[in-house]
This record gives sequence, structure tokens and C-alpha cells, in this order.
Amino acid sequence: MPGVVLTAVTTPVSAFPIYDLHSHTRASDGLLTPEQLVLRAVEQRVGVLAITDHDTTDGIIPAREAIARHQLPLRLISGVEISTLWENHEIHIVGLGIDIAHPGMIAFLAGQAGRRLARAQLIAERLEKAHIPGALAGALALAEGGAVTRGHFARFLIAAGKADNMQQVFKNYLARGKTGYVPPQWCTIEQAIDAIHQSGGRAIVAHPGRYGLSAKWLKRLLAHFSELGGDAMEVAQCQQAPNERQQLARYAQDYQLAASQGSDFHQACPWIELGKKLWLPGGVESVWQRFPDITESVCSQESSIRGE
Repeated sequence: MPGVVLTAVTTPVSAFPIYDLHSHTRASDGLLTPEQLVLRAVEQRVGVLAITDHDTTDGIIPAREAIARHQLPLRLISGVEISTLWENHEIHIVGLGIDIAHPGMIAFLAGQAGRRLARAQLIAERLEKAHIPGALAGALALAEGGAVTRGHFARFLIAAGKADNMQQVFKNYLARGKTGYVPPQWCTIEQAIDAIHQSGGRAIVAHPGRYGLSAKWLKRLLAHFSELGGDAMEVAQCQQAPNERQQLARYAQDYQLAASQGSDFHQACPWIELGKKLWLPGGVESVWQRFPDITESVCSQESSIRGE
């Protein structure tokens, strides 16, 4: 990250670490490299970090290698954030503790990558018709070989002078009904859960408060997810409306889901930071308590990186 020096801290992992189980790197739409992300996590006193890039696990191995190289006091959980479609809504399902080398997960993510590229091509065609040329090339260049997302198109449009910030560019160009919007054709929630479970992971509903669903529809989503064998839901994020965290905790209890927490970190900003304001209300069972295998698998991965 230009102008910022990130240094390793060599204290041991705390017995009561901060868990941040949702973050992104340049492998998808984050702005930090995997190495920069893990260094920043340690500076922010995060003890357990999950990298959950959009429909790709390409950031995991470089992050593991950086942790070993710098001898960082950080446990890394292998994760992914899978885009799904439910009742005409795009819903994200996080997988934690997955085997990134599992043939089923590799094939599944290859299918997701194909859908993502096809959507990107259609977005670019729509922008071209609106007299905004070069969008696909621009978005792919910003993705730097990683998974191309609407976030990359947004950054391209800002650089082209079409908007001043991400909120404005989505509102004017990329939101539903706008010039550059293309309906997604993602997999189903059931397919995402199956792929995660087959690769040894646990399935979590990401940021359930951000889908614009009414309470009735959100409860329908969580009931559906639970019935399909989903494992947990995110309850705590850095930035939430008043009482949202407590309400989500009640839903986790109602649908017998474990509770997860994560910053959904993409880049440094005043209101979202790795590990910031991440705590779970009383009465819920954390995902790392109910499913200790997601953190136990970290130890074997760390040993393989060190060559033990």
C-alpha cells in the first residue's frame, strides 16, 4: 500500500484472540496484497483471520507463505465468499475452513469464474452502449488477474470521471435498474453449501443485514439456509445499524445457527478496519466454538508451509 509501512509484530497469538472471519485481498476486490493484509491484521491485533475473496481462493497460499516468512502471530483460516442467487436476490455465502485443493471446490469455483466473466462482458457491453468505452479492459486491468467484480467497474468509472466515490457510482451506474446493471446468474445457496461441505468447510450467511430484505424475507432466507444444512450466520460487523447486532443474534438462536463475525475488509477507511468492533452478543454460540475444526485445520496448514 503506497506510503504505508507495514511491519511484523512478533508477540505470540493471544489466548483470547480477536477473530476476523471475513476479509478480501487483491485476488478479488480488496486493495491489499495477501502479504499486506496479514501484516495489517497483526498490527490491528487480530489473532485469527479468514481470507474470503469472492469466488476464488488465490490469496490463501501467498498469505500463508507471508505468515511463515515473517513469523507472524496470526492463524489463517482458508475461506471463500460465494455469490448465490435466491428469490432474485444476490446472497453471499462464506465458506470457512475449506480445503482449497479439493477437486470439487476447484471445479465449482471455475464455474463461478466463468459466470463472473460472462457477467463482466455484459456489463461492459451495456456501458459501451451508454458511450463509456473500454470498461471491460479497464476492470480486468484493475483486477490484476484476480476475480473481476462490480467493484472493479466502479473504480474504472470513478477514474473515468463518471462519479466521485463508490456509493455514487453504484447508485448511478451499477445498481439494479441502472445503465451498467446486469442480473447475476449465480449458483443456488444449496449448491454453495454442498461445495463448502464437500471441501471440509462450514457455510455462513454473509452480512445478512445488507441485502435490503424486510424482517419477513430475512427470516425466510435464514430458515431456507438452515433447512439446507447451513452452519452459521454473520452477526457482528464493523458498521451496523443500532440494535442490528442484537436482532441478528436472536435470529441465530431462532434458526439454531452459530454466530460469526467479520469486518468484510477491502481497504482502510474510517469506519471499516480489520478486527474493529467485532464482538458477539451473549446467548449465541460462536462458529469457532461450535465448529473447532475450522481453526484446528489451520495448525496442519501452518505445519505444511513450514515443511514439518
